Amino acid sequence: MNSRESISSVDCGEPLDHNEIDSSHYGFRHAGEPLLLTPLIEGGRIEEAQNQARVDYKDFDPIESYSGYFTVDSVHENNLFFWYFPSEDDAENDPVVLWLQGGPGSPSEYGLFEENGPFKVNSDYSVSLREYRWTKNHSVLYIDNPVGTGFSFSNNNGYASNQTKVGDDLYNGLVQFFKLFPYLQDNDFFVTGESYAGKYVPAVTYTILKNNPGAELKINLQGLAIGNGLSDPINQGGYGYYVYQLGLVDANTRDTLLEYWEIMKRYVAEENWSEATRYFDDEMVGLISEVSQIDSIYNYLQEGYGEGEYWQYLIQIKARSALHVGSTEFGNGPVSQYLYDDISKSVAPWVSELLSNYRVLIYSGQVDIIVGYPMNINYLQNLDFSAAEEYKTAERQVWRDTDGVAGYYKIAGNLTELLVRNAGHMVPSDQPKRAYSMLYSFTRNLPYQ
Repeated sequence: MNSRESISSVDCGEPLDHNEIDSSHYGFRHAGEPLLLTPLIEGGRIEEAQNQARVDYKDFDPIESYSGYFTVDSVHENNLFFWYFPSEDDAENDPVVLWLQGGPGSPSEYGLFEENGPFKVNSDYSVSLREYRWTKNHSVLYIDNPVGTGFSFSNNNGYASNQTKVGDDLYNGLVQFFKLFPYLQDNDFFVTGESYAGKYVPAVTYTILKNNPGAELKINLQGLAIGNGLSDPINQGGYGYYVYQLGLVDANTRDTLLEYWEIMKRYVAEENWSEATRYFDDEMVGLISEVSQIDSIYNYLQEGYGEGEYWQYLIQIKARSALHVGSTEFGNGPVSQYLYDDISKSVAPWVSELLSNYRVLIYSGQVDIIVGYPMNINYLQNLDFSAAEEYKTAERQVWRDTDGVAGYYKIAGNLTELLVRNAGHMVPSDQPKRAYSMLYSFTRNLPYQ
């Protein structure tokens, strides 16, 4: 672990270090061109586009999937990489779920292989099926977002520096996705994600909300779910109280963290976003990791660093041709630098408006630090939305499963606030059964029980 971690510098899914691998031996530099599907979609050649996008890789059998690129900004030649898995049960009718990773700059393949997708990659690079994979009863779409993340790329520096651009690119990609798979257009659609996707999920759903009324293709959005998401930093910066009460820092460090929070708030008021981000991200989060010396700020109970991320070798080397990415580099490019100022900005006004139109699930892993449960609650208690007063007085319910108490939740209007017990920042990884049950209940509007 680095002595100082931060949101912008450390997150799930680091790119494979090609300096340590003789990638030319595997034909990495001569893997052809990425599969750009937009010309086929715009030309109405849908069946041809589907056939070209089909993933043919024996270790992924019998799971059906499709991958390729949507060109979402022709001026900057921005291309979003997607990987789509039809529901294994009833793809014609099951809900469609978009999963977005955080970062900024973390690829959604992390979620696919480490959290909720159909595959796990073992130390010998063999592939196994995940028991609680979301694709059992949902059609799941993974997108490397924003451009510059994972396999997504820009040929003309079209990197996003704000969430409006993030939302526009994702929206353009989703319109093409539903044209490519028209049988999904009437299915219920949900946008989900974790961590910095606390910005991405509201960005794209707000863009859908604003574009749908005049759009030829209307996206059937029903709701959004955000796990341990950074959405409103000014109200999610109360680290001092939290880590002190956990016993991870002493009173002196607590007071320093609270002082940094006040400084950060002043910079936000002045719209000095760079300095606000520095105090929120580099100073507060960095100080916690430096002083506490715990192994993970994503799960304060974790000891050690877990297993290697073998999936990165699989997709960047062995399955590269099957995924239609050509010789595209896999990484996060300048994404975090372009979005550095954005870290301290809030999308709370968008969430407020979204709550008047769609169901919203805000869930938290109990033992996360970087976007911990108390910070999420402070954000929601300060959120101006139609059911705000109802939320403040809502009765907290116990969520039980066959293993005991799974968590706790409150419901107010379209908002569900939920805590998952014994989970950290990456809830589906730490508690896969509970995460699957949570998603199934949310997408079908069923009780949490």
